[in-house]
Amino acid sequence: MGNTLKQKRILVAGGAGFIGSHLCDALLGQGHEVVCLDNFLTGARQNIDPLENHPGFSLVQADITDPLPSMGNFDEIYNLASAASPPKYQKDPVHTMMTGVVGTNNLLELAAANAARFLQASTSEIYGDPLVHPQPEDYLGNVNCTGPRACYDEAKRAGETLSFDYLRRGSIDARVVRIFNTYGPRMQADDGRIVSNLITQALRGEQLTIYGTGQQTRSFCYVDDLVRGIIALMQIDANPKTPVNLGNPGEFTINELADLVMARVPAAGPVVYNPLPQDDPQKRQPDISKAKTLLGWEPRVPLVEGLEPTIAYFALELGIHWMPAMNAPGEVRRTA
Repeated sequence: MGNTLKQKRILVAGGAGFIGSHLCDALLGQGHEVVCLDNFLTGARQNIDPLENHPGFSLVQADITDPLPSMGNFDEIYNLASAASPPKYQKDPVHTMMTGVVGTNNLLELAAANAARFLQASTSEIYGDPLVHPQPEDYLGNVNCTGPRACYDEAKRAGETLSFDYLRRGSIDARVVRIFNTYGPRMQADDGRIVSNLITQALRGEQLTIYGTGQQTRSFCYVDDLVRGIIALMQIDANPKTPVNLGNPGEFTINELADLVMARVPAAGPVVYNPLPQDDPQKRQPDISKAKTLLGWEPRVPLVEGLEPTIAYFALELGIHWMPAMNAPGEVRRTA
């Protein structure tokens, strides 16, 4: 790892979001000075409230699609600024697209002016509904570029393109991480993602809503594991010159996830099935060979361990008393 002992001044765009706030915590824990930049369209002040009095933390409220305010010099810039859940990014698809294009370019220009190392947070969504399984970084994807999810998918693909164009022309040291399904405390209850949906419905004693047959698969990575990988990608000396997948390769059907949640929240109602949204992928599993080889990274937290702090977080947020169920089953059979 390079310069891991040197205190740096770091910008985290989207730092009040689910993943961004955990990244701010980790960087401050390493002794760095952190500036959080967020427009609070999807980020939450409560995520960063505990950092308000930290001497190394400061907050700038701004939108990266606008000209950036003067914030001083930075050694590193992490770009996590984007709505990431389908209901949120489809609410204002033009802004979502511009965040990925104009906003990313603004941050790349700032990185170039500061000679700062840059990390672009991309997504497994760039693979679309994949025809290759699991998905390696050299798979070009199967994306509907005019569908209702395209504003996010194509914005992230454009952000990757810009990052590698700046790298190729020698302007900055840019890295790209492709983030697969991530869960943990500080997810928003209304973000429309399957983990938050099932947990909040279960805690309220409601029916659990599954879209499609429930046989579609996802791979769930606990947020602490993800943040550890993101920092490792930023800190490694040699630029990989390729996107790097980060996610947990343990693959589960949505039905299996629902079973795990119901076993831990006995108040949950029965499962109901609704039609699958357009372009919702049938399979999602990362090939993390590059992360293992380049970063020495792989996830440590299995789904059954990460679910309990996640459920506890939502129970606190909803004001619902919850205790872990005794003798809840462990890891269910994972799909081949």
